[in-house]
Amino acid sequence: MERLVILGVAESDAHAVANHLIATQLREHGFTVVNLGVCTPLREFADALDEHPHAEAVLIGTLNGHAHTDLAELPTLRAAGRLRRPVIVGGNLSVGSRKSDDDRRRLRELAIDHLVDDANQLLLLLDLLHSARTQGALDERVG
Repeated sequence: MERLVILGVAESDAHAVANHLIATQLREHGFTVVNLGVCTPLREFADALDEHPHAEAVLIGTLNGHAHTDLAELPTLRAAGRLRRPVIVGGNLSVGSRKSDDDRRRLRELAIDHLVDDANQLLLLLDLLHSARTQGALDERVG
């Protein structure tokens, strides 16, 4: 079965290089990548998931540190039944050189499922999520 992910960069962020590198890495590992590019509003991620409901996850990059503002609409979209896949946010998760657990907590409060500090963690996380989802589907068929 095809392993598809939706990838893009948060709405206020125009950093394209990491986005392209991650898309290339994912494709090299057998993923189909729907790459929405940079400066992507959250609703466009939701629209892409509506078009590709079998996607494993929605991956949102941020390097400018404004993820909390860019993703503030996530709880509303989820309450409306949209973005019903793991949302993984990675990159620079807050503005400034000093990072705190409070920054991560504020992002988690937006219903972000996973925060990734290092792009090298992404493949492992996707494989773990895929295994859990596959196992869950198997358990439903057996039970």
